[in-house]
Amino acid sequence: MTTQRTSGRRKQAAAAAAVVAALLTTAACGGGGDDSSGGGSKSSAAAGFDAANNKVAQASEAKKGGTLKFASSQDADSWDTTRGYYGFMWNFSRYYSRQLVTNKVEPGATGAQVTPDLATGLAAVSDDGKTYTYTLRDGITWEDGEPITSKDVKYGIERVWAQDVLSGGPTYLKEVLDPKGEYQGPYKDKHKEKLGLKAIETPDDKTIVFKLPQANSDFESMLALTSASPVRQDKDTKSKYGLRPFSSGPYKFESYSPGKDLVLVRNTEWKQDSDPVRKAYPDKITIKFFSNANDLDARLIAGDYDLDLAQTGLSPQGRTTALQEHKGNLDNPISGYIRYASFPQNVKPFDNIHCRKAVIYGADHVSLQTARGGPVAGGDIGTNMLPPAVPGSEGQKYDPYDIAGANKNGNVEKAKEELKACGKPNGFKTTIAVRNNKPVEVATAESMQASLKKVGIDVEISQYDGSQYASVIGSPANVEKKGYGIIIMGWGPDFPSVQGYGLPLWHSDYILDSANNNFALIKDKEIDGLFADYVTTLDDEGKAKIATEINHKVMEGGYYLPFVFEKFLNWRGSRLANVYTTDAYSGMYDFVNLGLKSTK
Repeated sequence: MTTQRTSGRRKQAAAAAAVVAALLTTAACGGGGDDSSGGGSKSSAAAGFDAANNKVAQASEAKKGGTLKFASSQDADSWDTTRGYYGFMWNFSRYYSRQLVTNKVEPGATGAQVTPDLATGLAAVSDDGKTYTYTLRDGITWEDGEPITSKDVKYGIERVWAQDVLSGGPTYLKEVLDPKGEYQGPYKDKHKEKLGLKAIETPDDKTIVFKLPQANSDFESMLALTSASPVRQDKDTKSKYGLRPFSSGPYKFESYSPGKDLVLVRNTEWKQDSDPVRKAYPDKITIKFFSNANDLDARLIAGDYDLDLAQTGLSPQGRTTALQEHKGNLDNPISGYIRYASFPQNVKPFDNIHCRKAVIYGADHVSLQTARGGPVAGGDIGTNMLPPAVPGSEGQKYDPYDIAGANKNGNVEKAKEELKACGKPNGFKTTIAVRNNKPVEVATAESMQASLKKVGIDVEISQYDGSQYASVIGSPANVEKKGYGIIIMGWGPDFPSVQGYGLPLWHSDYILDSANNNFALIKDKEIDGLFADYVTTLDDEGKAKIATEINHKVMEGGYYLPFVFEKFLNWRGSRLANVYTTDAYSGMYDFVNLGLKSTK
């Protein structure tokens, strides 16, 4: 456990944010240097500032061949298609996994739409919205040349039920297809082929039929998630599958050393004419994992690597250098993420709403925004918990605690009123949990530490290994044991709806013993009921209205302190071609069809 109480890093973050804001203003006006400046001695000319933000940069320059080089300060939570939940894992996994349907390979909002992948078309849906039928394409194969069958798709989806062995990934399909929890998963399945889930039928190797007990207007979006990837039963190594997934896509694992590096090479059994989505430009794709984010940024800027795998933006030091010398390599997209603090109710005194509200009012929200990178590189001050791109969001117009208004610098008087109401008039002590490989999270925690001290709340900062989130902050028992009263995290939509964003965070059914994301442990019958109404509502206006109501209920409970509606400042290597940001992955670059301008 590391406790940091110095103010130096806060001052550095504030100074860096001010420089970034000034440089970005210059960049937006087109001045301040050469927009074609490259990424170091190993780079060619860059496309220009924001050249790939919701549009395609250098599409015609992509060449077949070469090695695409990712760098990251964090490994995936898992490379198992069932278990992975990090956004960059979903994005990257399309290199080695396919689904019946996936997201379109187009920039911006269009990228969030669903398109056929393994299937010949989108689903044939029954009039009552409960039956979805797909036919598989010809020529789809595993990396050993064996055909991918409907049973492989079913088995891959069934693995979601094995939460005791494969915890970590999204469980939407489990909740929708088996709401009563009757199926026990493939490892406990007594069916001779381990295909006993009744809600999925496979009448032949080319046909798969989903029979929902209740209609769900977002079901096809759920099938576009990585967790719906096929898995071949004889290649399923259960909890070890993430070390070497068996490929259904254009690339396969050559080597993987957790926390060190990962190498993908071409899957020679993959056929271009069976895949309408992937172009598979590079011959090889590598990831190098770094322990220090500043070192990573320096290597990106030097041209040693092409892009950051995590896609959460350059660190303050890297931002400043890149904007001064290489702004033509930067894109500044609005992400689908909200960065926030959550208050676990199993850690006292956060079981009391007034103690939660004391933190909300006591925090300096401008300081928090500055710690995140300022209004441009960090984003607008977050006033509620529904991202602006999700239907039903009111953006900053909904600000129940006046976070972006009168209380933007904190309100000591109101915070002390809430402390008195919760029986802690003299304040209390608590611990903030932050990832040790995220300098911006540490800076955010230090901002909270400083402002909360003014109202009598003493905060200790505990840093943990971000790759171990599932067992650290994702374990309610561990959170209680460690006394993590405040957890700093962020979330983007799994798919663009209140269900695709908020269900894992706010619904009582999604409280898990491991890999939990409902950190606040919200058990609210009204919120659960609104989600039940949402999934059976088919008209867009009605869905948006319910989404707004859910967001209001969440904010009224004081379960969260939102920091920013996040923006990224991402590095785009000068070698990259056919590069663009997509709403499918919350403003990240779409990895799957990246190419290189030169393969030398």
